[in-house]
Amino acid sequence: MRRPPIGISLVLLGAAALLGATSLGRALVLEGRDRLVRWYGGDHRHGLAALDRRLAQAGLDPRAGVHLRIHKQEGTLEIWIADGPRHRLFSTLAICRYSGDLGPKLREGDNQSPEGFYLVDRAALNPRSAHHLAMNLGYPNPADRAKGRTGSFLMIHGGCLSVGCYAMTDTGIDEIYPLVERSIDAGRPVPVHVFPFRMSEAALAATRGSPWASEWAVLAKGWRIFQETGNPPAVSMCGGETVFERRSGCLDPMGRRI
Repeated sequence: MRRPPIGISLVLLGAAALLGATSLGRALVLEGRDRLVRWYGGDHRHGLAALDRRLAQAGLDPRAGVHLRIHKQEGTLEIWIADGPRHRLFSTLAICRYSGDLGPKLREGDNQSPEGFYLVDRAALNPRSAHHLAMNLGYPNPADRAKGRTGSFLMIHGGCLSVGCYAMTDTGIDEIYPLVERSIDAGRPVPVHVFPFRMSEAALAATRGSPWASEWAVLAKGWRIFQETGNPPAVSMCGGETVFERRSGCLDPMGRRI
């Protein structure tokens, strides 16, 4: 594709920014920036070299373990990397688009992005995705299935198109994917925890009347454990119940017996 003159590109990006208060406008801004990076910012290898420099400057190594945290309402994906006894925030990326409203995904085709506790391993990675790069969240997890929820191929991927997935732009997934891959290659599958919002006591109190309040209270337990310890909690799924310990006889988020 022939790239437009830089001046025209900046004008279009500025026009999209005028809509930035809306979710559509925000997505247009992010997608516009992504295209500018793709058109003018060099190749993928250059991006990997820059990522390695940032890791070195931060003194972090993704082989020690990576953890992803998504907050829907804030529209962010956080990348945390293990650093000694705790994880340290490496990067916060804007989500270009996700589907639906706050609340869990219930069924195939409901155009809703999931919430919950997931675990990504090598089998989940797709370097040849139609959306540049992708990783399968593993929805429905055992707790989702116990509640009768259905759906498939719910991803974190590139681009800005979402049908139940979390679309991160191509430049965003170019940062996420290699970090996740290196953690997995070092024998550390990556926990991906998806929350409706930052689950402070004030935020929970403000949503007490929601039909999802009881589910969000469980998510909030896991959210707080990380806030307090700096490490993602152990998650066991015992039927529809999620507990934050390795409980014998239950399943982990990938459906493996503990």
